[in-house]
Amino acid sequence: MTSPAAGDSQFSASELANFNRDGYFIAKGLMPDSYLQRMRQITERDLNAHQGDIEYEAQLHYPGAPDSLDSEGGRTIRRLRQAVSRDPVFLQLVREPFLLQRLQQLLGPHVVMPLAHHNCIMTKQPRYSSDTGWHQDTRYWSFSDGHLINIWIALGTEDLHNGCLQVLPGTHTAQADKDRLDEALFLRTDLPQNQPLLQTAVPVPLQPGDVLFFHARCFHA
Repeated sequence: MTSPAAGDSQFSASELANFNRDGYFIAKGLMPDSYLQRMRQITERDLNAHQGDIEYEAQLHYPGAPDSLDSEGGRTIRRLRQAVSRDPVFLQLVREPFLLQRLQQLLGPHVVMPLAHHNCIMTKQPRYSSDTGWHQDTRYWSFSDGHLINIWIALGTEDLHNGCLQVLPGTHTAQADKDRLDEALFLRTDLPQNQPLLQTAVPVPLQPGDVLFFHARCFHA
């Protein structure tokens, strides 16, 4: 596997400032082609074979998902879980200086990678992929310190036409009142007091090889 040059291993001062302001930053074309190609091979192999630990859309019952595993589209894959266990390339990748040093800039010198949840490959299928509501990823975790950073690597083109991620910039620094969330801790889109915040939504289109760093407290959908 090839890696970016040593000078490409850290955020610039302006990039750090943008992350701290918005709660996310896109490192355009950061992922080397050798890594990108291998991850795509593993993803396509396991998607086609329904191999390994899999989460199906029908299991979550989000809007747009099939009603059950036995209904039409019921075997639409939402995510391939336990990505690190699928091929050595994933563990090798997170040790690369071009990722690790950037994470150290955001988190400090001691970086830990939890494997319990967001160790996965997300997918968007043409017909039966669901809509995910506005949420913070801290809803999944019970760490005492909510200062957590996600790395999202685009394996293909992601845009508004195929369901790219959207974010509410700056929400990583705000405290969301519980009465503005539903029982599953999704931001309620029916409440008048949430409308000004929802109007700040920004799409995050990505090209293959782009790497999105975003704070776990930044609302996204």
